[in-house]
Amino acid sequence: MADQIIQNVIEWISVVPPLGVYLIFFGVAYFENIIPPVPGDVLVAFGGYLAAEGVVALFPIWSLTIVASVFGFMTMYWLGYKWGEQIESSRESHFILRFIPYKYFKRGKKWMNRWGQGVVIANRFLAGTRSVISLTAGMSYLKITPTVLSSTISSILWNSLLIGMGWVIRDNWPIIGQYLSNYGKVIIGLIVLFIAGKAYFSYMRKNSHSNEQKE
Repeated sequence: MADQIIQNVIEWISVVPPLGVYLIFFGVAYFENIIPPVPGDVLVAFGGYLAAEGVVALFPIWSLTIVASVFGFMTMYWLGYKWGEQIESSRESHFILRFIPYKYFKRGKKWMNRWGQGVVIANRFLAGTRSVISLTAGMSYLKITPTVLSSTISSILWNSLLIGMGWVIRDNWPIIGQYLSNYGKVIIGLIVLFIAGKAYFSYMRKNSHSNEQKE
């Protein structure tokens, strides 16, 4: 499905004027934060290729995707900020929980409490968790100004990397999608291992403490 979306967007871009191309990339970078199946990262890299070919200018495409990414993040932040209490009080029935299980929000809140804005800065690099992180940031009532700044830093670093790769690789830009797919699997795997390891050591610590009390 993602490949088909990419192909449709590419075909669309080929027949629209330059202003339309910028608007498309703004929309892609924005909705990628809200609708995870949108393959925004690959298309941002495609923007680097178009800039290298002179179809669009580098700085506008770079800055627009960054602004759109921040707006997308803060939109989800606002939803979390506004609906956080309802999500907490209606864990079995809230409409958001039909798409994202509550356990992910619970886990995200623990991250926020421990690392705060560091999680927001890292969010663009944590494939598969962006929507959860932005929603959880709102649910955790992180201060808005530092959150906007952290989201901006994260978007600058990530989008610069993607557009830079598209610029350098040029005609071979589609292979970036393969690398991103593998990268996402590695990140998810590492997160799972981290959580499993933490749960294991927590269990062992409690078990050891329980045995000491019995003695």
